[in-house]
Amino acid sequence: MGFQYRTLAKAVRRRTASSISPPPQPPLVLSRSFAHLSSERRSPPRRHFGIAFDIDGVIFRSESPIGGSPQALKRLYDEESGALRIPYVFLTNGGGFRESIRALELSTLLGINVSPLQVLQGHTPFKNLVQRLENELVVAVGKGEPAAVLSEYGFKYKNWEVKQVPKHNGVSEARTSTDNICSQRVQAVFVVSDSIDWSRDIQVLCDILRTGGLPGREIGHQPQLYFAHDDLAYQVSNVTFAGLRYQFSVQFCIIYMSK
Repeated sequence: MGFQYRTLAKAVRRRTASSISPPPQPPLVLSRSFAHLSSERRSPPRRHFGIAFDIDGVIFRSESPIGGSPQALKRLYDEESGALRIPYVFLTNGGGFRESIRALELSTLLGINVSPLQVLQGHTPFKNLVQRLENELVVAVGKGEPAAVLSEYGFKYKNWEVKQVPKHNGVSEARTSTDNICSQRVQAVFVVSDSIDWSRDIQVLCDILRTGGLPGREIGHQPQLYFAHDDLAYQVSNVTFAGLRYQFSVQFCIIYMSK
């Protein structure tokens, strides 16, 4: 009896379920939904990446492109429109020149259009300090055009001209012809690139830092000192050099701490 009851209950449930039909669905809505889902499956994934190229030893050796680097970079652009397909930047520890100048050189040597925003040099992070120091007196040290580099970033600086003044004995000496350097406190010093005259630059840095930014005065609070990112070693043609900016920073610290 129990078995017959269970069988009857199952049959009743089947008839009840079959008698209640689901509401009709518009075929247009279903077809649109299916088309939408299938199109999402077919669409290729977006490229959420970029490429950072080193310059020395990767793209160039001295001023000569390495291998097929110009052809490889051109493949990052659309052949018809010339628009950039894959974003990229040049990342280098070198510097001493404005990013706009370096971008123009790269464009000429590689035959592509390089924006200054695509050139990241060892001193490019100094841009982040403009808002804090743009109206302060800062000193830039290094080869190339360190003052022009900071000026392009937005720093305001004074330029002291150096003229050769003849003396009575026929020997000339260098004198500044404009404002007195000690009239305004130096708030920060930037080592933008490799130093050319180590003895001069180390002496100037020591005088500025030990006197609180006013050379010739008493010892004061040390201004901020910023070094651009340096190389431990780099290669030019077939010769490998130790990073000069790294060596300079080590020698400066030794002399500064010994005084």
